[in-house]
Amino acid sequence: MPDEITVDCVIEDDRWEAASLEDLAARAVTATLDWHKIGGEVVVLGCDDARIAALNADFRGKPRATNVLSWPSADPAPRAPGELPVPPDEEELGDIAIALETCAAEAEAQGKPFAHHVQHLLVHATLHLLGYDHETDPDAQVMEDTERAILDTLGIPDPYHETESS
Repeated sequence: MPDEITVDCVIEDDRWEAASLEDLAARAVTATLDWHKIGGEVVVLGCDDARIAALNADFRGKPRATNVLSWPSADPAPRAPGELPVPPDEEELGDIAIALETCAAEAEAQGKPFAHHVQHLLVHATLHLLGYDHETDPDAQVMEDTERAILDTLGIPDPYHETESS
């Protein structure tokens, strides 16, 4: 497995520059790969809702905006529900796209700092690149527990803890 971690950002929407996507992506992806004790390359596309809606339509048949999409470079190894995935032995782990408007709206609705929400979504997407999914309840629990542990290393509170909104 590769040792070096590389995070390349492609900024299509200039608002991501002001939001420091490069720094947020480097922190989130590095924390995720460090937690797994692996290296690899991840490309992060900072785009708007229109672009992610087009990508979602093209790749998932869902013509609507979403917060984040990921494309692993390798197919995940088979595993039993609730079992940790074996990370791929690839230099290039895959690509992630993240949409600014949807992320901002979700962060505001959930009363979370935008930077925390973006990093959570990037950790989540990076885990997908490593073979995690949330198709079954046991797999969702493993993924959420892993997200919590990684986010804790970044000083980000549990995103699944319900907060009261006023």
